[in-house]
Amino acid sequence: MMSTSLAGATVLVTGANGGLGTQFVEQALARGAAKVYATARTPRDWADDRVVPLTLDVTDEASAAAAAAIAHDTTVVINNAGVAGGGSLTSGSVDDIRRIMETNFFGAVIVAREFAPVLAANGGGALLDVHSALSWIGLAGAYSASKAALWSATNSLRLELAPQGTQVVGLHLGYADTPMTAGVDAPMSDPADIVRAAYDGLEAGELEILADEVSVNVKAGLAGPIAALYPQFAV
Repeated sequence: MMSTSLAGATVLVTGANGGLGTQFVEQALARGAAKVYATARTPRDWADDRVVPLTLDVTDEASAAAAAAIAHDTTVVINNAGVAGGGSLTSGSVDDIRRIMETNFFGAVIVAREFAPVLAANGGGALLDVHSALSWIGLAGAYSASKAALWSATNSLRLELAPQGTQVVGLHLGYADTPMTAGVDAPMSDPADIVRAAYDGLEAGELEILADEVSVNVKAGLAGPIAALYPQFAV
C-alpha cells in the first residue's frame, strides 16, 4: 500500500488563495512540510518563508509546464483549483459549461500530466484530486458533470501512475464554508476539518477519502436504485 508523509515533503497546492487552498497550505506546514508552492493565477504573499508563491493558470498548458519546471522538487500535488457555476446543461450558456470544464476537468488533468514526471523523478509521491459529493449526484448541472469527469480521470490516473509509485487520491466532500459557496443555503463543513481528513487519508495510504457525512451517504447511495438518489423519480 502506498502512503505519503507530509513530514519533509515539498507540496504544491493549486487554487491556494481559496478557502480549502489556504487550509491545504497551512496544514501541510503544520504537518512538517519543508516547502509549499502556493499557486494561483495571481498568487498572494504568505507570512512564512516556507511558502513559495507561484503563478499557475491550470487551464493554460504553457503555464502548467512553466510551474512544473520551477517546482521540480515537488513530491505532493494537491489538485484543488476549481470554479463553481456552469448552470444547466440544457438552458445554460455553452460558454459557461466549457469554462467550468476547462478548470475543473481539463485544468486538473493538465496539472496531473505536467507534474507526473516530476513526481516520478522525486520517488513517486502523491497526487490528490479534490472532487465533490456532486461527482456522484447530478444536482448541479455543469458543475456536477465536471466533477464526475474528474472522478473518472482520477481513477484512470491512479492506474496509470501506480507503476511509478505515485499514490493517487480522490477527496470527496459536500459543501464547505468557503468563498466559493457563499450564498448557498445548505449545511456547511469547516474547511479545516475537510483538509485534516484529506491529509489523514493521504498519510494513511487511502485511495479515496469521504471527508464528511454527505459524501459518505451519497457514495453509499450509488449501490442502490437510482430513485434512492433522485426521489423525484420514485414510483
